[in-house]
Amino acid sequence: MKKEKVAIIGSGLIGRSWAMLFAGVGYQVTIYDIIPDIVEKALKETKLELDSIEKQGLLRGNLTAAEQFACISGTDKLKDAITGAIYVQECVPERLDIKKKLYTEVDGLVGPNTILASSTSTFMPSLFSEEMKHRAQVLVAHPVNPPYYVPLVEIVPAPWTKPEYTTKARELMTEIGQKPVTLSRQIEGFALNRIQYAILNETWRLVADGILSVKDIDVVMSEGLGMRYAFLGPLETAHLNAEGMLNYCERYCNTIHAVSETMGPTPRMEGKVAEQVAKELEEMVPIDKLPERRAWRDACLTKLAQLKKNI
Repeated sequence: MKKEKVAIIGSGLIGRSWAMLFAGVGYQVTIYDIIPDIVEKALKETKLELDSIEKQGLLRGNLTAAEQFACISGTDKLKDAITGAIYVQECVPERLDIKKKLYTEVDGLVGPNTILASSTSTFMPSLFSEEMKHRAQVLVAHPVNPPYYVPLVEIVPAPWTKPEYTTKARELMTEIGQKPVTLSRQIEGFALNRIQYAILNETWRLVADGILSVKDIDVVMSEGLGMRYAFLGPLETAHLNAEGMLNYCERYCNTIHAVSETMGPTPRMEGKVAEQVAKELEEMVPIDKLPERRAWRDACLTKLAQLKKNI
């Protein structure tokens, strides 16, 4: 158990996952939301989830589920949540107006040493921190959904974020078992989504051009690229697929460039192609089966994480 306090602003899936991660190593966690009933519901759901994953043998951290839940409390008063916290993880909806309003309130409550981190996947930190008195303490700590099962965290500083806060945030992420990467500066989409969007754009083109079905496109990833990328990134994969990276470039740079030139303009994910993709996906996973499929995904991700840890 630790004495240090961590505040989680927002009690949805992402917020609850963050709470569990910090409680897993004994931090005293306070979950904040605007309505008492929502806070109470979040605490009940967190306890149920901790108990469930403990029974499955998938609990993270060195404490029992009961010990972890004992570290978590809730409040509907922002000041109570933030006072004394060494770290604040914001998880409110992805609307810039909501974030700006929240950070204005937080700015008047926070001390000079607290790290203010946003879970945003959409907004660069400068967009909601520019007018803040404590803007040097603001950064993005963008998790991958669901963060309890996927450890990557992108740490993104604003132009005015002091390096010591970025460094400390990375240390905290490592301590709670996540795998942080630190961007040297903010950029639209950060790193993960820029790569993800490139994949989505090309799969969209392949459907639109009638090259592959949605199901077969997903097989290309799940039974091909994804199997390698679960253990190696694309650059090390290339490095291993030749006699080093320079040799790979000598062999394939012309082919890669030529194929890439045929990929065409960036598509918009709308209209008839969107309807077609949605129809095929709903045949694979009906809407009413999404919760069941998400649970299966989370179990697979946890088993994969355990495998990687033991290799």
